[in-house]
Amino acid sequence: MRRGIAATALVASLALAATACGGDTTDESGAKGGKSGGELAGTVTWWDTSTVGSEDKVFKALAEGFEKEHPKVKVNYVNVPFADAQNKFKNAASSGSGAPDVIRSEVAWTPDFASLGYLAPLDGTAALDKQDDYLKQAAASTQYDGKTFGVPQVIDSVGVFYNKKLLKEAGVEVPKTLDELTEAAKAIKSKTGKTALYLRGDDAYWFLSFLYGEGGDMINTKDKSVTIDDKPAVDAFKAVKELVDSKVAVTDATNGWDNMQKAIKDGEVAMAINGPWAVTDTLAGDAFKDKANFGVAPVPAGSKTAGSPQGGHNYAVYAGSKNLDASYEFVKYMSSAKVQAEVTQKLSLLPTRSSVYGDPKVADNEIVQFFKPVVETAVERPWVPEGGSLFAPLQTQYTKVLTGQATPEQAAKSTGDSYRKLLKDYK
Repeated sequence: MRRGIAATALVASLALAATACGGDTTDESGAKGGKSGGELAGTVTWWDTSTVGSEDKVFKALAEGFEKEHPKVKVNYVNVPFADAQNKFKNAASSGSGAPDVIRSEVAWTPDFASLGYLAPLDGTAALDKQDDYLKQAAASTQYDGKTFGVPQVIDSVGVFYNKKLLKEAGVEVPKTLDELTEAAKAIKSKTGKTALYLRGDDAYWFLSFLYGEGGDMINTKDKSVTIDDKPAVDAFKAVKELVDSKVAVTDATNGWDNMQKAIKDGEVAMAINGPWAVTDTLAGDAFKDKANFGVAPVPAGSKTAGSPQGGHNYAVYAGSKNLDASYEFVKYMSSAKVQAEVTQKLSLLPTRSSVYGDPKVADNEIVQFFKPVVETAVERPWVPEGGSLFAPLQTQYTKVLTGQATPEQAAKSTGDSYRKLLKDYK
């Protein structure tokens, strides 16, 4: 939406280059990509942002399956840390050097990349195979300016992972509201010596359930208004601050993922808010050697409702790719029902295709059984180009509230001021 003239010109040249090179080969091996003798050939570089040590192994192996079906194509698998991938891709795409052919794009990144002209439209390509099979809420983030720029890979939301043994020892049920969580925390501490909840404090995504629970949101795209500084947001900041001050929850300002995972895996906390992407890693912890000890429940409701954010990832193709044909086919393969079912069976990630939920091995997956209804009622984040940029100012203020550097009122106002600078046409 705020693309500059220079960026537009660069993207136009990249698109022309992609059109010119996508079907070319320089020799029988198809070194530049395209087709050799009518067969896909060349290299497809894929930036995957999945969790190292668990998810990455599965996705790398699946990519190798594509190579078996297309022996003249080499998939150059690169695992890029999720925290670095968005800016790294933007820098590479804007310079016209070093960008991958395919990227695992977080749902908020897709309209952002598309608005800058960095992604190839996928309408009418092999990448959009059986498009009507995708869940509507999963496909929503792939659209920008009337075109499709991504293919849904996984869809997710968050719930509460809990240690059944600790809750049983404390004599409490899984809390359904924040008030119940506060009461349960007292029993958990007195009877087990453990803290009730690990609240990640260095990532604003973990704040959204509390924001929605108070009836708030970041922005309203229908009337183009900023809502993060309305009363519900202030109440949400107060709610998380109270959890920390009352020692219901332990938090952090840095390295939240590692700290959170260590705490829940070692049994130092009874609960942690997380999503299906963390199931495999969490089950590797000592506290869950007996997998039956692992439970998942909805995030406790705030004063208004219970709500969790819709998340997930898409496959997107770089507009400047020199091997568009193979890139489209790679996306088609990786997003196929067969591959999605295998991903769910091995990682408990939620499929984006409706048909996959009919697979018995998927339908019987306990994690899918829990998260599917959560995802179906999850709150859609704003699918605007600036959507991903809304998290940085919110994260700064979220951390400040938790560490006592800002009041809830100050944090809400500061975040709202930042949003109005980011969203020029919002009031």
